[in-house]
Parts: sequence; structure tokens; C-alpha cells
Amino acid sequence: MIILAATPIGNLGDASRRLIEVLENARIVAAEDTRTTQRLLSALGVSNRPRLIPLHDHNEKAKAAEIAALAADEDVVVLSDAGMPTVSDPGFGLVAAAVEQGVTVSAIPGPSAVITALAVSGLPTDRFTFEGFLPRKPGDRRSVLSSLSGEPRTMVFFESPSRLASTLADMAGAFGASRRAAVCRELTKFYEEVRRGSVTELAEWADAGVKGEIVVVVAGAAPREVSPEDALAQVQSLVAGGARLKDAASEVASQTGLSSRDLYQAALASRRP
Repeated sequence: MIILAATPIGNLGDASRRLIEVLENARIVAAEDTRTTQRLLSALGVSNRPRLIPLHDHNEKAKAAEIAALAADEDVVVLSDAGMPTVSDPGFGLVAAAVEQGVTVSAIPGPSAVITALAVSGLPTDRFTFEGFLPRKPGDRRSVLSSLSGEPRTMVFFESPSRLASTLADMAGAFGASRRAAVCRELTKFYEEVRRGSVTELAEWADAGVKGEIVVVVAGAAPREVSPEDALAQVQSLVAGGARLKDAASEVASQTGLSSRDLYQAALASRRP
């Protein structure tokens, strides 16, 4: 079995009892950084010293099938340096290989920088999208942000402190200067800080220099003002493309702010002779 184990993102007190029990009994651990894992075991008071197998971005493609085959006979615990493996961390390739080989994959839930930042951001949490790290090259970054300018869901990004100010400035260009956002820094740690404001205000703040692990949460685009007639046409177009009427009405409603029920009823009425 493959066991994906979430580890603390800063505060060791967030380590679950189940995580500690599994690490006490683990014989094999696939670790993003074996030195970090050794320090974690010591910090958690785990006396067990399992066999450590490096599993990181540079070797996962080559090692995934081998580790998955190993997990067919005995449990392999998978650890990233912090948070849940596979989420902007190594592990996805291993899980894919395990699924292909019919190996069971389980998880020990725990700390997540994505969910923690979303929860404290003060922005809508009912629907969100995780975008991970943006491209490092400014042109590529602006292109991605431009493609997200109409995204209605709250967006969560990881960013390095050295690029934070320029990324926020690019967000102001792509999303508009007044788009609301939150910069969450050093979550769960002693110097935890959450700054809220417009992307322009936050860019000005970040320009002075920021340190630590950074998560940026950005409000989604406001619903576009669309007439009921145009919205109905969008629903009909989606249905013509193969979507279920209920799903099409719901999607257009989320984009326009109109009533899903009214769009559904209008589409039904338009079918009648």
C-alpha cells in the first residue's frame, strides 16, 4: 500500500497522532528530502528509523514504478517536506504508477497550506481553484494571469517572496487594480501574517521586501452583466454541445449571477412549440 502522509507546514503541534503512529511503525518511507524527514522524525520523538528512499521532482519519473511495485508487498509511507504529497510536491507520478499496477493508495489527512490560506483569507470559500506556482518568466506569468482574468472562483497561488511584488503587480494588470486578495505568510509559524487588501495595495506593501513561505489568495471575477436573453442563448449552446440542461443552467448562472432555476425554466419553455 502507498500511504500519502500529510506533515506539518510549520507548527509541529499539527502532526496528528495517526501520523506519529504510522511513522513509528513504518519500514519504508519515500521522502522528498531524506534529511528533512530525519529531522522530522527526531522532532516528533519517533524512535523508529525506517529505510528512506528519495522521491523528488528529479527522480520521481524513474523511481515511481519501482516504488509502486515495492508497495505491492509492504506499506510505503510517502512524505513531502511539508503538507500533503502530490499537491505542488512529489507523489503524483507514484500514485499514477500505483493505480496502474493495482496497488492500494491511502492517505493520512493533515495540514494544507492551500486550505489554511483559503480559510483565513476572508474571501469566498464555496468554490475555489488551486493554481500552484505561476511561471517564473514575466511574459509567461502575465499570459497565465490573463487567461484567468475571468475566472469566477477564488484562486489560490504559491509564490516565492522574491517574486511576490512583481506577481501582485501583474495581477493588478490582469485582474484590475481593485481586485481583492490576501497574502498569507508563514502560516502556522511564529511570524504568521495575513495581509488583506487590493492587489495594488498588496503589491506596494510587498515591494519593501517579504520573507517566508507565501500563499496568495485572490477573489474571483465578478459575474458579468449579461441579459437573460444572452444567458439563455449560452445555455442552449452548451446543451447543443452535449451538456445536460441542468448542468448548463448551473454553469451559466455561476458566470452571470442569474438564477439557475429561471434559466432552466426558460430553456424548457423555449423547447415548446
